[in-house]
Amino acid sequence: MSQIVETNYKKELSDYGSRMNRLVDEFESQIHKQLNEKYAQSTKWSDKLADKIASFGGSWRFINIFFAVLALWIVLNSLSFTKMIHFDESPFILLNLVLSFLAGFQAPIIMMSQNRQAIRDKKETIVDYAINYKAEQEIDDMQGHLHRLEDDFAAFRREVKEDLAEIKRLLESK
Repeated sequence: MSQIVETNYKKELSDYGSRMNRLVDEFESQIHKQLNEKYAQSTKWSDKLADKIASFGGSWRFINIFFAVLALWIVLNSLSFTKMIHFDESPFILLNLVLSFLAGFQAPIIMMSQNRQAIRDKKETIVDYAINYKAEQEIDDMQGHLHRLEDDFAAFRREVKEDLAEIKRLLESK
């Protein structure tokens, strides 16, 4: 009988824990959704453009396209049979100008995007901390309830033992 009670007790605790986890996850997703909506509303079009440029500039797709363009540029301006379409002879001064221009504009755009992302990450970290703190408080509260239940159950077992001993004594005396 006590094993059945213990099994049911463990099952109820497990169900309560899974419900708490689900509630915390739902709460966290709602907060992240609100943060994303607020971010989308407060972000200017120029900031969104900078984010897209930074996203593309930091991708393998950009690296592959950039490599292909550089290789094509060098091949077109180096081979002797393409002599009539050379527009940037070696030492590729125009290429250096284009690369400097690209780096000069791309770096600040990426930095602006990273700064906005850092601010957003900080807000999310604060929210995550608040959620974790609340969950820790709930766990502490649950542990307190469990300790009280254990104490009550121990007292109940002592009373039952005493009552059984009393019944046993009364039965033996007859």
